[in-house]
Amino acid sequence: MTPRFVRPAPLLPGSRVAALSLSGGFVTEVMGRYRAGVRQVADEFGWEVVNAPNALRGAEYLDAHPQARADDLHWSLENSAIDGLLSIIGGDDSVRLLPFLDLELIRAHPKPFLGFSDSTVTLLAFLRAGVMAYHGPALLTDLAENGGLHPFTVQGLRRVLVDPTRSFDLAPAPEWTEHSTEWADETLQEVRRPFTPGNGWQWLQGDAPAQGHLMGGCLEVLDMLNGTPGWPAPELWDGAVLALETSEDVPAPRQVGYWLRNYAAQGILIRAAGVMLARPRGYTPELVQDLYGWVRRVLREAGREDLPVVANVDFGHTSPQLTLPFGAEVQLDPAAGRVTLLP
Repeated sequence: MTPRFVRPAPLLPGSRVAALSLSGGFVTEVMGRYRAGVRQVADEFGWEVVNAPNALRGAEYLDAHPQARADDLHWSLENSAIDGLLSIIGGDDSVRLLPFLDLELIRAHPKPFLGFSDSTVTLLAFLRAGVMAYHGPALLTDLAENGGLHPFTVQGLRRVLVDPTRSFDLAPAPEWTEHSTEWADETLQEVRRPFTPGNGWQWLQGDAPAQGHLMGGCLEVLDMLNGTPGWPAPELWDGAVLALETSEDVPAPRQVGYWLRNYAAQGILIRAAGVMLARPRGYTPELVQDLYGWVRRVLREAGREDLPVVANVDFGHTSPQLTLPFGAEVQLDPAAGRVTLLP
């Protein structure tokens, strides 16, 4: 049976959104960047960003107190004045929040949660609670984009979080970048990063259309979750379209293949409806082709050469990025080259 998820209420102008440090707490070292994100979100969407109680207590405190991070999540859910939840930035240890997360609170107070990378832990906690969650930009990344929000990012957020009632086709970004800037240097905030013209998606395999609910996240974080209580139950993977990204750590293509072999051994690939692979950050063209070769190899080993797979999709660790509603239905049509989000 295909799982169903509660869709949280949209975020409209005037909505109050809690800023959460569920992973790294170094935001206090780049407060100019933080203020830029808060300002740009307010100017574009009319959302008021509210600091969660522990969000700005610094990296040292938050590293020593993972429960304080989970407390902020729970505070945001229980506080009737808060309409949505926003990750400030990722990191590498939100798996430490697992003993403290209250899925019943998520289920009782379904609100939009937006984040990516290490936020995979929280995104999947929402799915485990039966609530949709949103894989998309963090406050310090695309929402604080140098020179203003990118129109592609704005469009993606509006379609999914502001007016999610209509189906629509996803489209490749017209340009992209992985260029890094020094966030602590506030003089660079108004300097637009260099972008490269987009080169579209790449369909790796599959012929027939397929449909399923979106779930997945950052492969490195999924590896940390695998085997823990935070790993979704088998039935949640049934009929899923797996949206998978790699981080700036640039895992070797063979390592990605090993992770996928684990998913094959668990039966996840057997039950999947499709795969969406994010544009990989930091990979040379040769590494990209090696990566895609490993994906095809593992799917062939698993007997899933029929599975539709679209790669080079604009989500994850390059910019600008789409916002993907995990738990929502998506249709992949390889012959038409279409990816359609359904209401």
